[in-house]
Amino acid sequence: MALLVGTGGWYAAGGGSSTVGPAPADAPGEKVAPLARSLHLPWPREGQASVTVEGIGSLGTRGEQKPVPIASVTKVMTAYVILKGHPMRADSHGATVVADRRAADESYSSVETTAPVLAGKEYTQRRLLELMMVPSGNNVARLLARWDAGDEEAFVAKMNRAAAGLGMRATTYTGVSGMETSTRSTADDQLRLARAAMKDPVFRQVVATASVTAPGAGATFRNTNKLLGRDGVIGLKTGSSTPAGGNLVWATTQKVAGASRLILGVVLHQRAGTDPTEGSAAAHEASRALIAAIRADLPAAADRARAPGRDPQFSAGSSASPR
Repeated sequence: MALLVGTGGWYAAGGGSSTVGPAPADAPGEKVAPLARSLHLPWPREGQASVTVEGIGSLGTRGEQKPVPIASVTKVMTAYVILKGHPMRADSHGATVVADRRAADESYSSVETTAPVLAGKEYTQRRLLELMMVPSGNNVARLLARWDAGDEEAFVAKMNRAAAGLGMRATTYTGVSGMETSTRSTADDQLRLARAAMKDPVFRQVVATASVTAPGAGATFRNTNKLLGRDGVIGLKTGSSTPAGGNLVWATTQKVAGASRLILGVVLHQRAGTDPTEGSAAAHEASRALIAAIRADLPAAADRARAPGRDPQFSAGSSASPR
């Protein structure tokens, strides 16, 4: 069984340049923004990637957009469905959830990433979301699914309905944590989900959390996203396994044409088939390179697009937010 990458004692261990081209005609993602044609981004040499900028549009995709295992990136949809069913105010604790015996017994798994919870103990919805997203606790994802839908199978059905509603045509969820290699998606589809999820202020707060403490366990865990807090990065979610390779959905901000823009990117299937640690490192490095290049070059590209006498093909676009 492939082991997922984790951090801390509670867990079991488990790019070349390319010019931007238009997405395929039948791709579910948005069209590439005209100004993206003046950018030469360091897209990863393998796997697939997709990037969009709020208010500007897509900066393009790299790699064949075919469904691949996504490991713990699955938890983005788990959190999205939980927050849709149990909305929270920003900075609130949300509902109270009692941890069951199964979640507690799974806290010390030797074959997956987990977070410690105690049977019969009450936890806030926010703390469980943090334990699921920050250190990537698979047992917490399953606990939340049972709390919401009664059983995991019913919750997975909700995940797939949500995916269909977002137009994620190449995505199939078969579990809530990402352990199942049959859960598959594409960079374009995960970008659609990230854009929807980041509209929720609680989701944004959770994925920007640098560390979280497990109540009653006396343990604190750092976010598995090693880019968090650097280069404007404010999230989002990692996922690694041997079949899936390294995966990272990321969010950063940059001032462009006088406005702060949210930039979202997805990098999937890096070094698939290798050690999960190697795949995770590759996904982080590919994402770091993309983020650095975009933050360095996008403001100038936007200025050129807005300059008098500019070529209309380099228009920055006028939408207030990405679709």
